[in-house]
Amino acid sequence: MPGSLNPTAMLRLLGAWNTGAAPAYRELADVVRLLVMDGRIPLDVALPSERALAVTLGVSRTTVTAAYASLREQGFLRGGQGSRGRTGIPHRTIPVSGPGLAVPEGILDLAYASLPATGEVVHRAFADALIDLPALLPGFGYDAVGLPPLREAIADRYTAAGIPTTAAQILVTSGAQHALNIILRTLAGRQQKVLVEHPSYPNALDAIRASGSRTVPVPMPPAAEPVAEPASGGGVEPASGGWDIDGMVAAMRHQRPAMAYLVPDFHNPTGRIMSNLQRRRLVREAAGTGTVLVVDETLRELNLDDVSTSPLAAFSPAVVTIGSLSKSHWAGLRTGWIRADEDSISRFIQTRTTMDLGGPVVEQLAAARLLRAFAEPLDARLAELRRNREALLGLLAEHLPDWHVERPRGGLTAWCRLPTPSSTALTVVAPDFGVRLAAGPRFGVGGAFEHFMRVPYTLAPAQLETAVLALRDAQARIDASPQLRTTLKAPKEPAAVA
Repeated sequence: MPGSLNPTAMLRLLGAWNTGAAPAYRELADVVRLLVMDGRIPLDVALPSERALAVTLGVSRTTVTAAYASLREQGFLRGGQGSRGRTGIPHRTIPVSGPGLAVPEGILDLAYASLPATGEVVHRAFADALIDLPALLPGFGYDAVGLPPLREAIADRYTAAGIPTTAAQILVTSGAQHALNIILRTLAGRQQKVLVEHPSYPNALDAIRASGSRTVPVPMPPAAEPVAEPASGGGVEPASGGWDIDGMVAAMRHQRPAMAYLVPDFHNPTGRIMSNLQRRRLVREAAGTGTVLVVDETLRELNLDDVSTSPLAAFSPAVVTIGSLSKSHWAGLRTGWIRADEDSISRFIQTRTTMDLGGPVVEQLAAARLLRAFAEPLDARLAELRRNREALLGLLAEHLPDWHVERPRGGLTAWCRLPTPSSTALTVVAPDFGVRLAAGPRFGVGGAFEHFMRVPYTLAPAQLETAVLALRDAQARIDASPQLRTTLKAPKEPAAVA
């Protein structure tokens, strides 16, 4: 059932929102809009009544009424005056062929790092899947493990990568997020600790919090210019500096987390890739602490610089791997998987059946086809991403020279250090300039990363130019209004929903 936000929790989320830089109702509406866009106030949640919030904030009811009216006009609040409005997003959306998820019309979406489908290849896979479907229709359609052809195709890809794998070591899931939730419920649970890189993938941080687990963040070192060395198998070996392995080992030894969630392959949001030297040491040290390494390889195939590394599972059979076709082919497939030893897979299956009884059949048939011809669309996709990346880096250097951008080795995003701690404020004002952003603190815990912004290069160069010019203008507004920058800080806790 949808929840509601009590006035005290709302007060904590808002922080010091009223600076006097603009009418109070406008400042209140701006901050609430940010919290909704940024996911810290979930969708379809009832906000406090006008009277209750006015009393808690110490302002007139007229101020709250005007703020709520503005939010309703913008489409971020549903429900008539006098009722407890529920949060939402504007109903006007970009065409379904456009990038990203549903956003207001005319807004370029830089909050989501996702790509359109690989066109004809995905279409053909679904058409072929319908040919295969009749053979399965006499069955019940429930399969908590995954269709055998898909599991075999996934296993064969790992074997080809040098990690001998059988279909019995694969559990098919409805995407990588579904896989992570299954793993969290099985390995961690309430009040247990989960080690994460800091920054990390926001939806993973949300899943860890929702599971009742406690996050143990280990900061990643500051960006350094990578020095690539030739690798024996072709390509280049990444420099050993992108992760604080000493810090991770210390956290595992002293805090004893049940599991560690890691993105070593074109890390989201930084785009870094962990060297084989670091991988080998991390696996060796984790073995002595009881911490299970859970590796998200969703972005591994988006290798833009021909970097050569071995999958983390190549160093230990105890590693649990999450994979997906969402980034390489299309998020609409909703097909992911878990690779682990057979005993762990059995445990994951038991957990999975408490959540659902299996994934959609046609999507799995299509995914099996795509995995058997995995490389077909990949070269064109990588070439497109390389062009986009170079366009974005050039535009940022030209129009926002004070932003220090870490060059990503692969993946979909660039991690930018801002000259001031203005990420949240920039996210608030950016829609006025036609851009939707995810604030830096969404990638961390405790309100960290106000100095940072993740910028995807999933849009075409022309759209990226429009977006960067909009960011420049939004940054200029922030620079001209220091009160806004110092007021709109991210909360130290996620939204508290009663």
